[in-house]
Amino acid sequence: MINFNYETDFKLEDETKVSNWISSAILNENCKEGELNYIFCDDTYLHQLNVEFLNHDTLTDIISFDYSVGKELHGDIYISVERVADNAKDFQVLFNDELHRVIIHGILHYCGYKDKTETDAKTMRLKEDYYLNTLN
Repeated sequence: MINFNYETDFKLEDETKVSNWISSAILNENCKEGELNYIFCDDTYLHQLNVEFLNHDTLTDIISFDYSVGKELHGDIYISVERVADNAKDFQVLFNDELHRVIIHGILHYCGYKDKTETDAKTMRLKEDYYLNTLN
């Protein structure tokens, strides 16, 4: 089950469409959908989590806490809509395109994809692009 929670004034335009898209990606990756919570927040909220739980005193667009068991995906994915908006401007893309990229990025991590090396990051980006192209 995919849940969307809001710690800011932001709200997804079409929760059902996004939820179905995420579910489809999970199945396509041969994983099973468990309890997945997206929490949309601001920079201050996410920065606090980054400091408290990861000891990183930096801003970020996404933090995920993975509670998956094997191929059954469970977790909490926190997304700063402020950071997504800034990144969209920096990358000269639409806000919703960047938001959807971050949304699927968290799921791809749960499916086993990494992005710490250049090769892994390239693979992750290709997967993100693939799934972004399936969202219509």
